[in-house]
Amino acid sequence: MVREFIRIVTSERLIGPKIQDGTFRKKVIEPTWHCPDGYSRLCLNIKNCDIEILTPPERNSEMVVLQLHGGGYIGKLKNAYRDFAKFYSDMRGGMKVFTLDYRVAPKHPYPAALKDAYQAYCFLKGLGYRGRQIILAGDSAGGGLALALCGYLRDQGLELPSAAVLMSPWTDLTASGASYEENYTKDPLFGNTRESMIYNGEYYGSHDPSDPYISPLFGEFTGFPRMLFQVGSIEMLLSDTTEAVKKAREAGCEVKETIYDGMFHVFQMAMNRMPESEKAWEEVAQFVNGVQEFSLGTVQK
Repeated sequence: MVREFIRIVTSERLIGPKIQDGTFRKKVIEPTWHCPDGYSRLCLNIKNCDIEILTPPERNSEMVVLQLHGGGYIGKLKNAYRDFAKFYSDMRGGMKVFTLDYRVAPKHPYPAALKDAYQAYCFLKGLGYRGRQIILAGDSAGGGLALALCGYLRDQGLELPSAAVLMSPWTDLTASGASYEENYTKDPLFGNTRESMIYNGEYYGSHDPSDPYISPLFGEFTGFPRMLFQVGSIEMLLSDTTEAVKKAREAGCEVKETIYDGMFHVFQMAMNRMPESEKAWEEVAQFVNGVQEFSLGTVQK
């Protein structure tokens, strides 16, 4: 039913093209997000971008989550990711979640998002967190950005995060994977159109889309942290996950991959309102809770 609803909305003449080409992501106006009772939210500006810090009522872990949101590199932070942050904050008995609102294209194409992600990581380090205390989380473009950040940190000889949660990560902006053709008629969100935002190149602009800092699939995964990949079986970005997982395993990384049958792009947005999404979040919690705790006792509260 959900797949059919998405298909109908994206095929509707008036708003369908605006959803598929990214216009909706750029211009949507949302109501004010209300922080759940007992939680606190602090919004800060760090140089060229903003970051939101969600703190749960009880904080029993000094591990933190750095969340990089999706939106095709053209959509700013939306309320859905604030809901994601709440889910993450309840894991490990309670921990802080830092959600980055990075600069987006077309006004700020590559490398703006990567620079902002690096800046956010440095911000956490400045607060006293070590890489081993940081769990990256990202979906779609945010998932690709998380992998690009890992590659950048490694290449700079810097400490990487302890783990990464990657939901339908966009790892191949060249759209070269087999699923772009195999799932072309199945994908209810991006399928059946060549005008989709995944083909318009607004993020990479004049840069080579196969640059590993843009498309992590074309880079090396050696030294990357423990990773959880989740993806839907009918989405065009399926091969972005399966091929990345293959490369990560070849590089000796610890990887868990789950392909959810019949699911669409970032179906986890249904939260606990759909069985498959609820199961996916349970898997995320199990993965995050299983990351080894690391504490220095010097983190700024």
